[in-house]
Amino acid sequence: MDKLAIVGGVRLAGEIPVSGAKNAALPILCAALLTEEPLEVENVPHLRDVDTLLALLARMGVAIEREGPTVRLQAKRIVSPEAPYELVKTMRASILVLGPLVARCHEAVVSLPGGCAIGARPVDQHIKGLQALGATVRVEHGYIHATTPGLRGARLVPDLVTVTGTENLLMAACLAEGTTVIENAAREPEVSDLARCLVAMGADIDGIGTDTLRVRGVSRLHGARYRVMPDRIETGTYLCAAAITGGGIRLTRADPGSLEAVLAKLAEAGCRIETGPDWVVLQAPARLRAVDVRTAPYPGFPTDMQAQFMALDTVAEGSGVIRETIFENRFMHAVELQRLGADIRIDGNTAVVTGVARLDGAAVMATDLRASAGLVVAALKAEGETIIERIYHLDRGYERIEEKLGALGAQVRRIR
Repeated sequence: MDKLAIVGGVRLAGEIPVSGAKNAALPILCAALLTEEPLEVENVPHLRDVDTLLALLARMGVAIEREGPTVRLQAKRIVSPEAPYELVKTMRASILVLGPLVARCHEAVVSLPGGCAIGARPVDQHIKGLQALGATVRVEHGYIHATTPGLRGARLVPDLVTVTGTENLLMAACLAEGTTVIENAAREPEVSDLARCLVAMGADIDGIGTDTLRVRGVSRLHGARYRVMPDRIETGTYLCAAAITGGGIRLTRADPGSLEAVLAKLAEAGCRIETGPDWVVLQAPARLRAVDVRTAPYPGFPTDMQAQFMALDTVAEGSGVIRETIFENRFMHAVELQRLGADIRIDGNTAVVTGVARLDGAAVMATDLRASAGLVVAALKAEGETIIERIYHLDRGYERIEEKLGALGAQVRRIR
């Protein structure tokens, strides 16, 4: 099992490009199930989760060609509307095939998803929404079984804001008869990116970027060519990596408008931030100031950046309060940060982080994708060598991370 070895104490500096957004690419790739015609998706990152999803789509009969960051998919005939456990267990986003399969094939058998162990992420909102659209849904032996004679438009009001739930119902509604209104819809940029791709395929969607999406169903979607948005979480992670080392970084092919909450917190921590249409520049101070963070659905502070900011606070001046409101089990990285010498006290969904003069390298274990990123950020500051185990989590969301960190001057290597 691969490990990552990082020798801390190097000030990062330089310029690197941002990869395509994993959380946008996955639902957009699933949208290929909605049409018989080819869908060409550009700026797709090379990630384990992408490979897993492509294997799942291929099993269903989707023809797939990949050349670098471009993937061409054609679901001319779906031979098996089933997502088995062995392919779904490692990645929650596999649930995104459910809506397209029910809409296109009028049936689906999808395993309940796995993914990171960061707390309960129920799929009941997906199920309730599909039932409201006219599907019969039952859960048996770990599988969701859905059938329908044909979906019909409806007014959907999820009990909570759910990104994958919004995406699944949005895709299903595109081929439903009549008009569907999704209220309390997730506003994340990745949801809007999917919606714009669906419009390029012939969908009729109003309200993109708001919490109310209106979808007028069409009889068929056609092929399209679409470019995935830049990854805002990767962008934020590399900004944090430079910030904790007191360095400076320029990120190209970025989308600064999608991470305003993160940029505001970095500025509050003492970093100088400059942005352009597709770039971000950060210059860190000699020592960061501790900041308080409260995670919230977009446009609030993203839960996927919480671990990285906890890492920043471990060596910042003062104390920061981190409140996690999205997932109930997303402080597992705190114990690993304590192994590096961090001063962290946890009470329920709140962590109080008091900055220390130095962190020391140690062996730590990644517990989920973004926890891995937080440990990488901390390791870049820790004195001596830090060994991060179980980095298969990291490979699910960060493309060529050792190469990109190395280009900024980091001493990092993969141990196989």
